[in-house]
Amino acid sequence: MTSPAPAHARISVIGAGPGGLTCARILQRHGMDVTVHDRDPGPDARNQGGTLDLHADNGQIALREAGLLDEFFALSRPEGQEMRHWDPSGTLTGHHIPAAGELFKPEIDRGQLRDLLLDSLHPGTVRWGHALDTVSGPADGPRRLHFANGTTIETDLVIGADGAFSRVRPAVSPAVPEYTGVGFLEAWFSDVENRHPDIAELVGPGSAAAADGDRGLFAQRNSGNHIRVYIIRRVPADWLTRSGLTADDTDGIRALLLEEYAHWSPRMRRMLTDNEGPYVDRPLFALPVPHTWAPNPTVTLLGDAAHLMPPLGVGVNLAMLDAAELALALANAATVDDAIRTYEKTMLPRSTETAKALEGGAEHLLSTDVPDFGHDA
Repeated sequence: MTSPAPAHARISVIGAGPGGLTCARILQRHGMDVTVHDRDPGPDARNQGGTLDLHADNGQIALREAGLLDEFFALSRPEGQEMRHWDPSGTLTGHHIPAAGELFKPEIDRGQLRDLLLDSLHPGTVRWGHALDTVSGPADGPRRLHFANGTTIETDLVIGADGAFSRVRPAVSPAVPEYTGVGFLEAWFSDVENRHPDIAELVGPGSAAAADGDRGLFAQRNSGNHIRVYIIRRVPADWLTRSGLTADDTDGIRALLLEEYAHWSPRMRRMLTDNEGPYVDRPLFALPVPHTWAPNPTVTLLGDAAHLMPPLGVGVNLAMLDAAELALALANAATVDDAIRTYEKTMLPRSTETAKALEGGAEHLLSTDVPDFGHDA
């Protein structure tokens, strides 16, 4: 089959996260038809997670191409760039305060970013309740998408923006994510200025981190007077089962954490114990480095589906940059095949370089080294 011109191609994005939605938005700005398929039954089916920073040299570039940069700045929190570093005793060892007008990486809640992108799309662009099972059909197309709800569709281009455990990835690569040996437990705190003033003071308007070499804490201020704390530990993937616990045994998990963090100060341990609701277990996975594949004229990947790395501030930014570059390649290429080759020629080396720099980076989350913030307060 001859690769079609992008303007006449049936383009299917799998995954309505920041990467997939950014790609769809930029394609539509260039007059191209695209459909996004997502496994969630609707846009409000689940909490979208905590806050993230969008960097001027990648995420913000994508939003500029999407025509949404001004709207992003109106929603973002520049004060969220403040960062505090504590030791386990509760002593402040590092403090970065952003300069007036600094906008290199302001924070925005994931839900707010997703809503911004969703609202920018043509009505009906996202087809909810479409969890992809498999991709079939010849490599040169057309492809068939098989969904868990029993439906199938035919398409000329499949863009896998479906995250760590992508169902699109097997069409181009046998790679699977591997557990890094480090896991997060997520804890939530609401109405923090009134209900958790000491934690609010520790975290400030941005983020705060502490570690002792084997375990750590990373706290982030979200909008709406919320804070999320990520409890970072070097543990086996099945640590809950080995400990005789279940995910809903909040009291049991809390008792275990108090034992593990017994030498931390009582003030710091409040971020372990004063949370509202259950803990959320989030083991950290990464794809092998390098992760590359042979060019395929009908399938490509972006974001975590292409280059899952430890959560060190690059994931969403790279996904959105990938999305912008892929959409622009499609807008400017004679064929879909040409566009994919142009996109992957840049994306794969960049992601390989970044992944090599961050390989084993989950361990850095436990380091006692104080980051170089550039200036202290």
